[in-house]
Amino acid sequence: MNAVALGFDRTLLELKMYSREKEAVFFSFLFPIMMLALFSVIFGDSMGGDSQMSAAEYFLPGMISAGILLTSFQTMAMSVAAERDDGTLKRLRSTPMPPVSYFLGKVGLVVTTALAQQVLLLAVAKFAFGVDLPDTAARWLTFAWVFGLGSFAGTVLGTAYSSLASARTVGAVVVAPMLILQFISGVYFSFTDIPEWLKQVASVFPLKWIAQGMRSVFFPDDLASMEMAGAWEHGRTAMVLGVWAILGLVLCVLTFRWFKRGTT
Repeated sequence: MNAVALGFDRTLLELKMYSREKEAVFFSFLFPIMMLALFSVIFGDSMGGDSQMSAAEYFLPGMISAGILLTSFQTMAMSVAAERDDGTLKRLRSTPMPPVSYFLGKVGLVVTTALAQQVLLLAVAKFAFGVDLPDTAARWLTFAWVFGLGSFAGTVLGTAYSSLASARTVGAVVVAPMLILQFISGVYFSFTDIPEWLKQVASVFPLKWIAQGMRSVFFPDDLASMEMAGAWEHGRTAMVLGVWAILGLVLCVLTFRWFKRGTT
């Protein structure tokens, strides 16, 4: 069997293992959906201000953005670290399976779970809370490339990040920075309410740009004036996410290890 066929088989196995990890399913797959439902119920039909958006409309881009990094970055960082520590990677490396098939399996896991999560998020927003979804091809095209670049960047960065921690510590090492980034990147709060210096910090990382890209998809065009530059900045968003994707890929090549530290 060739590497691609083995990668497909590995994807099916990864999905089975992922579905059995209840904590991972809750904190990476279901968490944004539950938060969207919770905020929509708590804050009701209007967030106030001139836009008069419902809570579901207001929080949907942020929950989509957080979901992209949770299903890519967090999933990869935690699963690869755990598999390295328990010897799974070491055993796989000693089999005839091409290494690329392992990574194809991980990519297949991220793509499948991320797409399923986005479909479920949009369905909940539409049918449970009456959110009007984009009605132009241009907005859906923006959704597609922001989703694609964000997921790829999160996947390679998560793989590289897994080398920084052991299975015992990876939860804290991954969850804490992710939580902080969500608070300063306009996921849970309006980006305009965040102090200027924190905006500058958030602008270094991909989540802020994913969230801004998704706001351009779901928010009215006149709300672009509330962004830092007063515009959606699609070109800069693509550039920043592309740079992070390339950087993550380079870091993967330089730092990925099949064996736990101190073993061979």
